[in-house]
Amino acid sequence: MHRTAPPSLPRLAAASLAGTAIEFYDFFIYGTAAALVLGPLFFPTFSPLAGTLAAFATFGVGFVARPLGSVLFGHIGDRRGRRPVLIASLLLTGVATVAVGCVPTYESIGIAAPVLLLVLRFLQGLGLGGEWGGAVLLTAEHAPPERRGLWASFPQVGPSVGFLLANGIMLALSAMLTEAQFAAWGWRVPFWIAGLLVAVGLALRSSLAESPDFLGVREHARVPLAEVVRGHWRLVLLTAGALAVGYAVFYAVTTWSLSYGVEELGVSRTVMLGCIMAVVVVKGALTPVVAVLGDRYGRRPLCLLGCAATALWMFPMIALLSTGQPLLMFTGFLVAMLAFISMFAVIGAYLPELYEPRMRCTGAAVGYNLGGVVGGALTPIVATAAAQGGGTPWGVAAYLTGIALLSLGCFALLPETRPAAVPDPAAATG
Repeated sequence: MHRTAPPSLPRLAAASLAGTAIEFYDFFIYGTAAALVLGPLFFPTFSPLAGTLAAFATFGVGFVARPLGSVLFGHIGDRRGRRPVLIASLLLTGVATVAVGCVPTYESIGIAAPVLLLVLRFLQGLGLGGEWGGAVLLTAEHAPPERRGLWASFPQVGPSVGFLLANGIMLALSAMLTEAQFAAWGWRVPFWIAGLLVAVGLALRSSLAESPDFLGVREHARVPLAEVVRGHWRLVLLTAGALAVGYAVFYAVTTWSLSYGVEELGVSRTVMLGCIMAVVVVKGALTPVVAVLGDRYGRRPLCLLGCAATALWMFPMIALLSTGQPLLMFTGFLVAMLAFISMFAVIGAYLPELYEPRMRCTGAAVGYNLGGVVGGALTPIVATAAAQGGGTPWGVAAYLTGIALLSLGCFALLPETRPAAVPDPAAATG
């Protein structure tokens, strides 16, 4: 029988990384805009604090939509294949992002402006909820078991690339435009650029091969969500709780601290973005390195280590942030991101290994995105509220430490999944 050649893993990983980067670019550009300009433009009748909280609330809607997207696209991924998910989720997120850049402000159309913003942010989250499951599973299921952590980590680099791209464009616009120009039209440009990026992503993904694990399933789940809820509800809740700390730390550093540094500490937007972007560069570069350690020593030990380090570092991080000094802020963010990547570098392999192929796309994606609701949607809102009143925002540190301890307990209850090393026959026979 003729057998088709297996796809090139580097090409597959590159296509998954590129697509994930584009989708997270779409998602992150909204978070940066929410921290900088959306409050006054879309909620002008609110006080400055209330306007920022309202803008972050629309940011949080995207996270609420992500589990729904994982259910919708997870059903497609488990019934029809991982590949269709990659195309549909990219299109949905991209179209919604371009549309955000076209929404008139409150001054032009009144209450319809924030309502449209809310709807489009929901659609962004819906698309991103399907993206992670499709991209990670397609890569992980093609990879050899002993190197699955490494190959599945490349889609996990995508968020770093997307963040750097989004904020690099914002940084360039901030440097080139006046405050008035940026508020009038400059903030819209990154949303329009998303259209070009989506076209590139679709071209890269159009010829990807379907996952062998999916093709090998003899009987696909009729209603994948029902099977996940019925037989694996505890696993879904544990993975959601375990991943919450990663989202909380990431968005505390990249979204809340940006708003806090600019509005409360008086640090320039350029300096804050520069500190955060430098840290994300290190995070992205180290992701495959840490994933190799996961292949060698296991997924769970690294996750436990990352949670413990996060719990110990949140108070020092807030103290360093409160100085407003670039080098000290960078140091605080860097250690937090190293703790974060200890967990999230191995998640691309860890979560799929917890579920059988027939319901894997739904189970892994729902757990991953529910963690985003717990850790990502609430963090900018809670942190902004907790930082009021002047002085060092210790309430933010206490909140993040609490989330870290919750996740530590959840990881402690999850099993190890790293495949056992296959013995070398030559070594066994001497």
